[in-house]
Amino acid sequence: MTFIAHDRRLIDTTERFAATGSGPPVRVLVYQPRDVGIPLPLVLRIHGGGFARFRADTFSATDVAIACLGATVVSVDYRLAPAHPYPAALDDCYNALCWAHATLDIDRTRVVVTGSSAGGALAAAVSLLARDRRNPRVTGQLLHVPALDDRLSTSSMRQVRESGGGFTAADAKQMWNVYLPLGTDRRRTSHYAAPGRAEDLTALPATFIQVNELDPLRDEGIVFAQRLMSAGVPVEMYCAPGLGHGAVPGDSPVAAQAQRIFDLAMTRALRPRPQTAYSGP
Repeated sequence: MTFIAHDRRLIDTTERFAATGSGPPVRVLVYQPRDVGIPLPLVLRIHGGGFARFRADTFSATDVAIACLGATVVSVDYRLAPAHPYPAALDDCYNALCWAHATLDIDRTRVVVTGSSAGGALAAAVSLLARDRRNPRVTGQLLHVPALDDRLSTSSMRQVRESGGGFTAADAKQMWNVYLPLGTDRRRTSHYAAPGRAEDLTALPATFIQVNELDPLRDEGIVFAQRLMSAGVPVEMYCAPGLGHGAVPGDSPVAAQAQRIFDLAMTRALRPRPQTAYSGP
């Protein structure tokens, strides 16, 4: 596989405001390869940050890298908790997807959603919403170290509870407390907030999930992958050995390898395919 160089000079970046008629306009950054001349697949990318931090341009290098693989990337500047708790961020991300699908010159047979950490929760929730509302058709989802379940009851939550570096179980608890409005009945958290609670996972797009061995979120990603497979969804899952939640490619050879595996999965998700079939990442 030959990758396009991750060169910002090859990519045009524009600020847009996605207006759909439901909710306020959403600021998005649109990354497109220059001088391509044909509609490219759409990638909706949702940043992480515990639902409460960062902006669409915080991780712009990731958006540029995905655009260089041959895609139109829409990075969503969703409203942040606690000022804007659930469902504000999900509404913004879904509305941005609908706007991009209806407005941009894209290949509508190739529509991918992706996100890391809290962004992974939002990406999975967007896929659920798009399935349930039958619009637009999402053909792939790539979830990177996703936060999926507010119940925090997995073995990895207990194992990494006192981790000295990076994201811990205490951080996960705080994240959900910030995202879910005060007074939310946590016995009945909506699966659109915490996709790991969804009972019906059928008819969801083909999925790639990366989890990290030393991440408290590890097991909820693994369980979600297993349940998707049981529901008949094509799934590829990778567990990066020895990595914590926030590892980046420069941290170690394993982190660099994890990035290469993610890039390959994204490349496969962007391949041309018939409208009626999706063969998996």
